[in-house]
Amino acid sequence: MHACFYVTMENIQIFMPIAFAILILTLALLSSLFYFRLRRAKQKKREITHKAEQDIAKIKEDLETRLAEVQAEAERKAHAVQTEHSRALERYASIIDLEAEVERLNALGQSQVDEAKSRVLTLNGEALAEQENIRKLREDYKQKRSTYDRLKSELAIFDERLALAELGVYEPHFDFGDSEAFKNAIKGVRDSQKDMVKRKTAVFGTKVWTVDGSVKKGETMINRAVRITLRAFNNECEAAIANTRWNNVQAMEKRIIRARDAIDKLNASNNVIISNNYLQAKLRELRLTHEYREQLKIERDERAEVSRLQREEKRLLQETKAAQKEEERYQQLLEKARAELGVVTSAAHQAKVEELEQLLIEAHAKTERAQAMAEKTKSGFVYVISNIGSFGENVIKIGLTRRLDPSDRVRELGDASVPFLFDTHAMIYSEEAPALEAALHSEFAEQRINAANMRKEFFRVTLSEVKEAVQRLAPNAEFHTNIEAQEFYETLAKRKELAKQLAENDARELPTEI
Repeated sequence: MHACFYVTMENIQIFMPIAFAILILTLALLSSLFYFRLRRAKQKKREITHKAEQDIAKIKEDLETRLAEVQAEAERKAHAVQTEHSRALERYASIIDLEAEVERLNALGQSQVDEAKSRVLTLNGEALAEQENIRKLREDYKQKRSTYDRLKSELAIFDERLALAELGVYEPHFDFGDSEAFKNAIKGVRDSQKDMVKRKTAVFGTKVWTVDGSVKKGETMINRAVRITLRAFNNECEAAIANTRWNNVQAMEKRIIRARDAIDKLNASNNVIISNNYLQAKLRELRLTHEYREQLKIERDERAEVSRLQREEKRLLQETKAAQKEEERYQQLLEKARAELGVVTSAAHQAKVEELEQLLIEAHAKTERAQAMAEKTKSGFVYVISNIGSFGENVIKIGLTRRLDPSDRVRELGDASVPFLFDTHAMIYSEEAPALEAALHSEFAEQRINAANMRKEFFRVTLSEVKEAVQRLAPNAEFHTNIEAQEFYETLAKRKELAKQLAENDARELPTEI
């Protein structure tokens, strides 16, 4: 049989103290364990707290150090930067909620971005509108410039100050021999105009009008319009003809034509017109008047040339008489000296006789040349001269003189009208002087400086070119290519010296560097 364990009161009483003791011991152990854990937790807490305090102190120390550095840096900045920094500190010192401030700044930034985008769109629209305005302005300017050019062209007709580059070459319409023929032609064309006015073919109406049912009143109205038209057109033509000059003939022709067109346009409503025949008569009068004035200039120049030639002929006769008198004087002196030679036999007297004989020979040659030139109207001297100081290099004058001493003519050309004297390169005597002069002029016709006035005998050529032509046309002539121009080069030297002195004065007053 198995043994059985019976719980009895006696057994309970025996084990109860033991169990209670065990319980007490267990509680004591648990309390000790809890105490030790609590103590360890407090120790850990103290360590964590101490570490946190150390970290906080370190952070505080770092912050204080950084703050000191920032303050030191701020002190080194300019007053303006310090002020701005102070404002920034004041602005951010009031910040309590950093996240709220960030949100506010983000919202503000977005608002500014939106505002900027809106401004960009506005500016783009304004730019497009401005581009459209510019396009319209350009088109408007183009139209107005076209109108301006047209009006300027029309105004040029009334303006005598035309640029030479715009001048056309006027081709003469008439070939009359003298100014008197032009005067007669002008009178004839004016008489024809009067005849057209009398026959009512100058200005006329092309339509029969009735006024208040009356044809006669209509004729009166048209006649009045015709008279007004004639007066207006004639006044325009007279003004154009009176103002015609060598440089505006074609412009004055256009002025008359446009005056006729403008008046006809104003009369379009009553059908009154200026006839083409009357217009052509006015243009003919203008051209005749212009060419008449030009012919007067030509005749005036011709008279001046004739007067110059007459003065030269008169002077040649005077020089001939003077040469004859000089020859006679030397002849008398020589005869007297020869008569004395039988009495006085000194070497000095003999030398004087020989000198007088030589002077007599020269005087006789001069007399013969003067007589020959007086008898031969085509004889004379063709001269080649230059004036570098007055006209520059490679400008040559080729002319003719019949004076017994041709250098007088050269000196005359170099008088007060030019600043420097002429240099003579050739003085060629010829019994056919006009032909020689014409041949030289023909050689350099394309180099003639003044192509409008043939009496201006200046050519833009080199001395070597002229020398070659002279040697070919007058082989025995002497030609000098040297250019003395003494006064001109002396003037240049003085100006150079003056410039040097001025430069030295400037150098003394203003140093090159400091």
